[in-house]
Amino acid sequence: MYNKGIASLPLGNCHVENWADSGVADNNSQQTDDTSTDIDIDTDDKHQSNGGNAHSNNQTKFRAEDHKTLRRLAQNREAARKSRLRKKAYVQQLESSRVKLMQLEQELQRVREQGMFIANPGDQGHSSVGNGALAFDMEYTHWVDEHQRMLNDLRSALNSQMGDNELHLLVDGVMSHHNELFRLKSIGAKTDVFHMLYGLWKTPVERFFIWHGAFRSSEILKIVKNHLEPLTENQLMGICSLQQSTQQAEDALSHGMEALKQSLLETLSSTPSVSGTGSGNVSDYMGQMAFAMNKLASLEDFLHKADLLKQETLQQLQRILTTRQTARALLVRNDYISRLRALSSLWLARPRE
Repeated sequence: MYNKGIASLPLGNCHVENWADSGVADNNSQQTDDTSTDIDIDTDDKHQSNGGNAHSNNQTKFRAEDHKTLRRLAQNREAARKSRLRKKAYVQQLESSRVKLMQLEQELQRVREQGMFIANPGDQGHSSVGNGALAFDMEYTHWVDEHQRMLNDLRSALNSQMGDNELHLLVDGVMSHHNELFRLKSIGAKTDVFHMLYGLWKTPVERFFIWHGAFRSSEILKIVKNHLEPLTENQLMGICSLQQSTQQAEDALSHGMEALKQSLLETLSSTPSVSGTGSGNVSDYMGQMAFAMNKLASLEDFLHKADLLKQETLQQLQRILTTRQTARALLVRNDYISRLRALSSLWLARPRE
């Protein structure tokens, strides 16, 4: 019966057997999964260990590269900082120069409005001379700035192979600007001839080479001639002849100036002073001073003749040379004067004990 009962439940037994089989299968599957998981974990651990070593090596490499990059960045930042400081200093210098220029322009305008008259009635002659010299110095500063701009344009035109017609216009402009300086000096000489004669507006080294308020034209010709090769035979003969005649005229003016100095010396030392002879010779003393004053008045004429000689020498040189040669001659002359100014600046800035 019992066996029959079991036999009569084939479906149940089947299910029971399947459940039993399923349980065993599940256990086997779980064991398999556990084994597989253990293998995977071991494999992952190995991969992680190998990957960790590679990662560590990569990190070391990256650290070295990062260190170089950071050092380059630091160097770039330092260079940029220094560049900003230089630019800042340059801007400050420009601003300072602009302020000084504005102050000079205001002072010049004030002098012009006063008409070069004296603010202090107690010393009219001295104040008038001072204002006249100051006005010329300011005008000369503007003249130099404008002249440098014109020469820069001339240099650029010469380097760009500009046509002779256009270049001729620039050369004529520079020559006319030189004539403007002679006009300013003529006006300044009427106020303070000694200021004009000794070039007191120029730098110390320039004054060392000064002759009657400027440089000797014969010396300028010598400098220019050495920088204008090749010259034709006629041009070379023309420049040498001009140099010789200019030097003779300069020597004549120098002799005339020396004669004037000697005449003044003799005039002022011909009679005793008023304080030593009482009032009897006051009239002689005053006559002596009047005579000396008349002689000093000829200084303006000497200065005018010297400037006229320089002006004519420059014009004759232009007639000897071609347009391009004249342009180069003007640039050579300016470069020489610029070196004198640079030398003067270095001399003034030299360290002193």
